[in-house]
Amino acid sequence: MPPRWPREPDPANDPALRKLEDRINFAVHVAGFAAVNSSLWFFNTLNPGSLPQAKIVTFAMLCILFAHATYIFAIADYSPKIDAS
Repeated sequence: MPPRWPREPDPANDPALRKLEDRINFAVHVAGFAAVNSSLWFFNTLNPGSLPQAKIVTFAMLCILFAHATYIFAIADYSPKIDAS
């Protein structure tokens, strides 16, 4: 059974929903990294030296994932937006 949101979703004005969406997006990116990276190293193990850029690709993807995690868990502001008018 899929999770249910207790109220009508409004991403523009609901900080809890924005936080949940960002964390789900991050989880999808972690899963993508795991799938690509494990496949890359699996095929590199089958035929050593066939993928000489495996370390570079892994390091680049890990840096991007780390930057995404830093934004989600340290920088993003999920406080409610106050209407100035």
